[in-house]
Amino acid sequence: MRFEGIYTPIITPFHQDGSIDWDGYGEVIDWQLENGVAGIIVGGSTGEFYALSKEERIEQFRFATKRIGDSAELMAGVNDIRVDECLEITAAARDAGAQSLLVAAPPYSIPSEVELAHHVLKIADTSGLPIMLYNYPGRVVVEMGEEFLNIVSHNPQIAGIKESSGDYTRLPYLSTNYPGIELVVGGEEQVLEFAAWGAKAWVCASANIFPSECVKFMDIVGKQGDFSRGKRLMSAFVPLMNTLEQGGKFLPCVKLGCELQGRPSGIVRPPLLPLEDALREKMTEIITATRDKVNAILNEKG
Repeated sequence: MRFEGIYTPIITPFHQDGSIDWDGYGEVIDWQLENGVAGIIVGGSTGEFYALSKEERIEQFRFATKRIGDSAELMAGVNDIRVDECLEITAAARDAGAQSLLVAAPPYSIPSEVELAHHVLKIADTSGLPIMLYNYPGRVVVEMGEEFLNIVSHNPQIAGIKESSGDYTRLPYLSTNYPGIELVVGGEEQVLEFAAWGAKAWVCASANIFPSECVKFMDIVGKQGDFSRGKRLMSAFVPLMNTLEQGGKFLPCVKLGCELQGRPSGIVRPPLLPLEDALREKMTEIITATRDKVNAILNEKG
């Protein structure tokens, strides 16, 4: 397996003036490493890459490489609305020491599947690194469908796919027809379904809040195949994951979760706004209850 375990798309903590809190960023990385994640994703949407300048994104790659060392895999999110900047960021991630890339369709342009395939292969050629595809048509409109997959699957650098379409029929389809592209959990509330179809890795935004718990959860269902215990853990996680995925305030909620765990988080950059008091109170209750229920299950004597 190329990808196995938890890959956390880490947040970017900001000061109140909107500048990056680099000391806090280092603490975010350290905490993930201390809790045994397999990989750290820098430059994902959870890290608010779209609100960062190109220079800030490249500096994050350099900073993370030094901080992570050999303790985990550094995966770089290189998506950008402009292809030339995407390729520049790709080269910068490679030069900084990234070991793999997370690649989605460029936003707004809505390329065809053939056009998207050529874009991905250009990134592969530029980087020379293993690529995890990111299929999220709900965000970028474009589906990484059969035509696309038939083209890119012949390239050995296309190593995995974070499937975030929410379409359960894609799981057996991908697993059966494209076994050379590893299936990676891409929906917070769909861990069991992915594991049943062979997924061993999870790109896990919840690990920003509960890294140790998510590492153990993925081990239980991905390595041990203990779906009985996995169902109980999923039930405990569901209120949090449903709120994150469907509540419409994903990033502010993730950052609140970090704050409640005593971790650096800070503001979200515009156009996003802070949570309203009612949702903040609701999320505080959900996060507290999730922590208690999940750890009660994990701490049971076998």
